[in-house]
Amino acid sequence: MKVGASKKEITAFIKGVGMLGYGMYFNVMKDIATPLYCRAFSFKNNNEKFVVVAICEIAFITDSLKQGILTKLKSYNITDDNLLLLAQHTHSGPGGFSHYALYNFTTPGFVPYIYNNLVDKISDTIIDSIQSFQNSKLYISKGLFDEKDEVAFNRSLDAYNQNKDITPLTHEERHKAVDRQMTLLNIENEAHIPIASINWFGVHTTSISNDNHSICSDNKGYAATYLEEDMSNDYIAAFAQGACGDVSPKFIFNPKHKAQRGFWEGKFHNDFESAKYNGKLQYLKAKELISTRNKTEILSEKIASYIQYIDFSKIEIDAIYTGGLEGKFTSPACQGMAFLAGAKMDGPGAPRFLKVLGKRLSRNIKQKELNLRNISAEEKQRIERKYIAQGTKDIMIESGEGKLMGTNDIKNIALPGIIDGGIRNMKKQHRDGALITKSWTPQILPLHWIEIGELLLVGFPFEITTVASYRLKKSLQDLVDGTDIKEIILCPYANSYNGYITTYEEYQIQMYEAGHTVFGEWSLAALQTSFKRMYDGIKTKTLDTSLQPLVFSEHEISLRINRIKN
Repeated sequence: MKVGASKKEITAFIKGVGMLGYGMYFNVMKDIATPLYCRAFSFKNNNEKFVVVAICEIAFITDSLKQGILTKLKSYNITDDNLLLLAQHTHSGPGGFSHYALYNFTTPGFVPYIYNNLVDKISDTIIDSIQSFQNSKLYISKGLFDEKDEVAFNRSLDAYNQNKDITPLTHEERHKAVDRQMTLLNIENEAHIPIASINWFGVHTTSISNDNHSICSDNKGYAATYLEEDMSNDYIAAFAQGACGDVSPKFIFNPKHKAQRGFWEGKFHNDFESAKYNGKLQYLKAKELISTRNKTEILSEKIASYIQYIDFSKIEIDAIYTGGLEGKFTSPACQGMAFLAGAKMDGPGAPRFLKVLGKRLSRNIKQKELNLRNISAEEKQRIERKYIAQGTKDIMIESGEGKLMGTNDIKNIALPGIIDGGIRNMKKQHRDGALITKSWTPQILPLHWIEIGELLLVGFPFEITTVASYRLKKSLQDLVDGTDIKEIILCPYANSYNGYITTYEEYQIQMYEAGHTVFGEWSLAALQTSFKRMYDGIKTKTLDTSLQPLVFSEHEISLRINRIKN
């Protein structure tokens, strides 16, 4: 195997533009605490078949970002299927680089400078990686964090404890309600000198809270910097995400904080020191896995890559993933009141009284819609399927249908813009005609399947909870049983983004993650079904790649541009 690795800065900063992750209009950029980087790794075999894995220090990947990079790299034989674009999910990076409306309401708007900056600099990193191939050896090593390591804690333990396949844990045991294993891909040159690594471990990159105004790569960025400085100036270390959907780096309650920031913190009162502390724990574990003798060499030079776009708004689900229940399906994307209320430990949203009022309003809207008369049979079926698929969720936003509180008439909705900058911008964009032509979040989403020797990388555009990831990985292992694949690594935040994946049981009590599991209570089963159908298509060489992501016209984009100047 030949491997090329590159690291380049991708910091995109405009003072006053919103950050992406917390969804709070006051969480804007004012200065830079650390640079942000892209680290790209290219893998090529003797048949000149190659794939690229790029890990970016941003909140998540957007359709528009990948499309822009593919356009720029077309002459380098970079294609949709051989480029796996990942984010490490810092919440202290720039927003404004999605063409979809919901992710820009608090930015506010699409910011061409930030988008172009990210496209250009990520592309440059990828080009550099494919121009620096050298003969290499690849090894997989795995290790568990000690229970005393204060690195990861389940932030939604009530939901976790609903799962039928776990032993319920107490609040004091929440550090056990996470996947504490780090998996590391170690890359050595022909002289067996380590030159680069990618590791996967699930913990939210939210050590730094929503009252921050400084660009920062957060705990995973610090971890990468510590390891690179330790190994050598040329060593490249990427800290990718794992199953972090319900996993927080925060574990100490501090009532002295303001409620809108949230009362939880990491090891120190200073969030940046907490980020460094958490990053150091990840760095030390990665260093241990680099030097361990207990590692498995990737011997095959096979490289294969497939990507398939799925319309997640209308999946008919295979009963093998629903416990035998027939007739389950997804619906267009909906966000619940639990989503607007935020994650208690990492990013609180609406105040408690608004949460209560929102639930009441949502349930009134539901009753009104289900009792509508003089509507078409088609519309009646659409409404019924929505509420069946979404189950216990108190729906507030229908991003798949472009609705808020049950209406498309956003500009006249009975919520004054003065109470929230995001609502104010939502109303402005509706008046400008920017919310009419397409859904507010992507529904045609990519699933990625990459084989590097005996290693399988499985990319998907969601945040996944701990138990949901166990179940997804088990179903994937069942698919490839008897093949040459020896190791499966789940790669969330891949190539696009639209919310969370929880288990069916977690979904029922509607904590934050479930409120943001947008395609309904059987979303995990839908994801498992889609990967099964994809794998069947790969095996039989009948993979259908005709469906493609939506493309926005220049006019559509122009309607929601934030024209702030750099």
